[in-house]
Amino acid sequence: MIKKTILGILVLGFIAVSCSSDDDNNSGPTTADLTLNLQGLEALGSDYVYEGWIIVDGQPVSTGTFTSVTFPQNFPVNATQLNSATRFVLSIEPAIDTDPAPADTKILVGDFNGTTASVNTDIVGDFSNAAGDFFLRTPTDESGMNNGNDENGIWFGTPGMPPTPNFVLPSLPAGWAYEGWVVGDSGPLSTGTFTTFNTVDGAAPFSGPSAGPPVPGEDFFENEPAGESFPLDVRGRTVVISVEPVPDDSVAPFVMKLLVGTAGNDTAPATHAFGQNLGSLPMGSVTRN
Repeated sequence: MIKKTILGILVLGFIAVSCSSDDDNNSGPTTADLTLNLQGLEALGSDYVYEGWIIVDGQPVSTGTFTSVTFPQNFPVNATQLNSATRFVLSIEPAIDTDPAPADTKILVGDFNGTTASVNTDIVGDFSNAAGDFFLRTPTDESGMNNGNDENGIWFGTPGMPPTPNFVLPSLPAGWAYEGWVVGDSGPLSTGTFTTFNTVDGAAPFSGPSAGPPVPGEDFFENEPAGESFPLDVRGRTVVISVEPVPDDSVAPFVMKLLVGTAGNDTAPATHAFGQNLGSLPMGSVTRN
């Protein structure tokens, strides 16, 4: 009888411990799936990742990072927070990131309407009216003289003394910059990054020794990359204005190539117009399940 009593106590104790263990396992927060179905993103370099964020009570909550740009993708998120989220934001973050907050390079945003948020690049800028012109001239080897080689340079604006800007583009938030490109024989050649339109851009890797005009642009005389032959004849070549993340570890244009044009045969004072390429802007939808 004593043995049976002891055995009964042990069984009851085991059941009690089991129930307690089950309760502990079930006491954690439940998760729900956040589904990203995005278009137009490109793979980043090894130094950067994409990171999703939901905005809950005005504060960002990470939904996880990813490098693949094949969609849809699902992410488990705290169900209570996900249900309370009002907005989704996608940013570009360092692969090794010591800052728990989102970086300035926020690329997609959208507000939840029920279970879905339609996301777009409005957080970077409204490019619906994007426009601009460029002209062919080579001021950095002239010192005020026309050397008859204006087909070897490109500048963004309206020619004059001095040239004036004519971009119809928004000012970009922190984390982003514009960059000009001319497609050479072996690939795109950067004309430099810029955030304002009435000053020379941030680099002059190929220009001559004279100062450039107070608009972004480039002459193609020096330091030609492999596969290129300088001076470069710009006529007939594709010209691009992209929006680039800052910092940026890629030597190629980012996916947001919002203006594209073709350089004509006429040099300054003739101008050549850009056309919109807004189909290059990423977009998509985010669904909470």
